Amino acid sequence: MADAQAGNPAHVLIDHALALRWEDIPATARDKALIFLHDSLAVGVAGRNAPHADGVLAMVRGWGEGEAAGVLGRPGVRLPAPSAAFVNAFQIHGQEYDCVHEPAVLHPMATVLAALLAEAERGDPVSGEQFLTAMVAGVDVAVTLGIAAPDALMFFRPATAGIFGCVAAIASLRAMPRDVALDAFGHAMAFASGTMQAHLEGKPALPVQVAHAARSSLDAVDLARAGMPGVAHPLDGPFGYFALMEKREELAAALARLEQGHRITEVSWKPFPTGRAGHGGIVSVQRLMALHGLTADRLDSLEYHAPPLIHRLVGRPAKPGMEPGYARLCLPFLAAVTLLRGTVSLGDFKRGTLDDPAVLALAARIRVVADGNPDLAAFVPARAAARTVDGRELVEDVLAQFGSPEWPLSEAEHLAKARGCLAFAQMEDGHAALADTIAQLPKAADAVAMLRSSGVIG
Repeated sequence: MADAQAGNPAHVLIDHALALRWEDIPATARDKALIFLHDSLAVGVAGRNAPHADGVLAMVRGWGEGEAAGVLGRPGVRLPAPSAAFVNAFQIHGQEYDCVHEPAVLHPMATVLAALLAEAERGDPVSGEQFLTAMVAGVDVAVTLGIAAPDALMFFRPATAGIFGCVAAIASLRAMPRDVALDAFGHAMAFASGTMQAHLEGKPALPVQVAHAARSSLDAVDLARAGMPGVAHPLDGPFGYFALMEKREELAAALARLEQGHRITEVSWKPFPTGRAGHGGIVSVQRLMALHGLTADRLDSLEYHAPPLIHRLVGRPAKPGMEPGYARLCLPFLAAVTLLRGTVSLGDFKRGTLDDPAVLALAARIRVVADGNPDLAAFVPARAAARTVDGRELVEDVLAQFGSPEWPLSEAEHLAKARGCLAFAQMEDGHAALADTIAQLPKAADAVAMLRSSGVIG
């Protein structure tokens, strides 16, 4: 490892992915792999009803016919593998409900899982252990690139770093020859893209960029399999990933962490279908309601004092006519919905709620204030300070994110989220079958066949 770190970081990451074996993965990481596979599949099923999901499926069908791979939550729908990867990734990320690695500011499973499902379906069967090992490897690689960049996002990292995680995962899944895997990793740089402008404007281009990364990872792999050499220094070259897409890098420290466990153990659930940066605000409002009796009609104003990343990602004002993607990244809207309804759910992003005068009037009294925290990737600590109409000052501190490794969902909360996702897709009857399938997956001889048997994928 030391020699590789002194040379080409692409070699370190590919060698890590190719060397990983299920029996060498600690039990904690194995458990988290199963948990976040379950979570991501359920979220992807719910994504069949995400805004624009039907339009994406219709568009992708125009790319060509084929029945290599299925689509989450759409029984009977079969597509060419790259097309299925595109749709599945869009559905997993389409409602901002997929898991996230907070320090990397990256959603690793939307890309990695979509790419792995497509690759596993189009080739020889793979065992449950192979599939899960590849998933862990892909998350390791994508997150390593994320935590190696200590500054604010320049590009949309779930897509730009995500494609490298996908290629590494496929290399692991298929035990690709090292030189072929490295060529594919090099081709990933040619496809890496994803603008933060979509986040700034709250446009559905965010899940489209994730979908493009998942699809393009298969293209990168296929080019390498066809014998086309990829660039040799996709990460550390003068026009490589870090030079073009990040302000600076601390790659050596991030690579060293590959010997210190697996990044899947550091991933957080999303308890609410919103931008992760909004979760602390939602929880603080719930506490103000439960502990201090705060209600919508008693609120004069509320300020959420939080690290600069929170202000940057969800500090935008609510506005009439906003799209669901904008609202999911708008803490004033999310806090207002919480005050009026007690929580934020998948059903809260329809036009009736988005245009509700009561929600918009309440949101106008709520704002996010950047607190000057020097950590540009920090989500906490934060503080909600509410002033009531009778002059009281109510304060709630947020020291950890609900759903994070420091404050994980309980098993009951995890299962309730999965059930809610399937119910949103009118597939709640499959909840028990999916949970049972996930539990048995490590022993499966054919991972995809077992996942199909649960009914979550066509």
